[in-house]
Amino acid sequence: MRRLRLPLLHAVRILCTNRFVGIARQRARTQDGVFGGSSKHGWWPATARRFSTAEGQLPFSPDMLSIVERGMLAIEHRHSRLNQALSESAACPDEIIRLSKELSKLEDLMACITSLKNTRKEIEGLKMLIEESAEDEDMKQAAAEELRSVSNLETEDLQRMLLLMLPKDEADSRGCILEVRAGTGGDEASLFASDIFRMYERYAQKKLWSFEVLSITQTNSKGYKEASASITGDGVYGKLKFESGVHRVQRVPVTEKSGRVHTSAASVAVLPQADEVDVQMRNEDLRIDTYRAGGAGGQHANTTSSAVRVTHLPTGIVIAIQDERSQHMNRAKSLKLLRAKLFERERMQQAMARSTLRLEQIGSGDRSERIRTYNFPQGRVTDHRVNITQHSIVQIMQGEGLDGFIDALTMKQEIAALASLKATS
Repeated sequence: MRRLRLPLLHAVRILCTNRFVGIARQRARTQDGVFGGSSKHGWWPATARRFSTAEGQLPFSPDMLSIVERGMLAIEHRHSRLNQALSESAACPDEIIRLSKELSKLEDLMACITSLKNTRKEIEGLKMLIEESAEDEDMKQAAAEELRSVSNLETEDLQRMLLLMLPKDEADSRGCILEVRAGTGGDEASLFASDIFRMYERYAQKKLWSFEVLSITQTNSKGYKEASASITGDGVYGKLKFESGVHRVQRVPVTEKSGRVHTSAASVAVLPQADEVDVQMRNEDLRIDTYRAGGAGGQHANTTSSAVRVTHLPTGIVIAIQDERSQHMNRAKSLKLLRAKLFERERMQQAMARSTLRLEQIGSGDRSERIRTYNFPQGRVTDHRVNITQHSIVQIMQGEGLDGFIDALTMKQEIAALASLKATS
């Protein structure tokens, strides 16, 4: 019997030796394809990629393992039920679309489950090989080393699975409406507001997003009293939502002859874009007034009644746009901005009804209520929510380096969601 097993064991050794040589490349290809970018499973979320290394992993424990295992079973069951419903059901087109959308949302989760199952099969195979190689020390050590490597990959797969199971904000995939307003600080605040607005425009350009100016109200100093823009692209709101709040600047104003550093502020609001199906606006709820554009606020001042002011009577929200020469275009921009504000208002009301937690507000524009400080004399930018400082203010104002803050804030949110998931499971 012993002699019959030797050829088989020898063949397994040769096969596994070849696997050891190529397994790193295979894993790299797998992660670059399935976990790192475009593949048949679709785009893999940046959060899953970001925590693929030990230094960026979320806390993991036996409790979390139990949550993931239960979640995997539920996801597989739901995925199977959806496929069955689509194949057997003679449902109406709307129902088929709904089922297909839900199924597509599970694709990344199912890809991660498949990867985790394959990793666990590798682990079992390596354990068997170690048992079979009791008398071959070299093979035993090689298999043990590979087992440690694959076990680490199992942990990474579990981390990815956990991240994908965290509650998602459905608005994250949408575009956004960006609003920047000058706060306290006079002319310097308006100049800083214009700098911030252009910073986001450059950031959007680097991300290959579409940046459409909706409205700009200038001051006599050529700064911005307020400005708004529509930014569209994949995952725009999910990236920029953390920018809402008061941004404080410390620098020497161009009008300051003594060289004294002044402190001023600008407030930023980021709202998810809303479609017509999200917000129903009845004509009887709207009052639309037209007037002549002019003054410091008009980019294209003219003598015709092209400016538009839209008032939503039930809420009292007023939107005024006068940037375009066409009254029709100003009206369309006003309604787009109003729709976003009503959508965000409804989202906030729903969030407050579901939980005792309250969404953070952007503040009043006071210098003391700041989320981030831009110190020009010292060349640094500090985000006070995550206590991170970058000494590259020039690059940040050019739209570079913001991802460092955004990624840290995303991780902070995910850790909070993880704690909530653990508490409710």
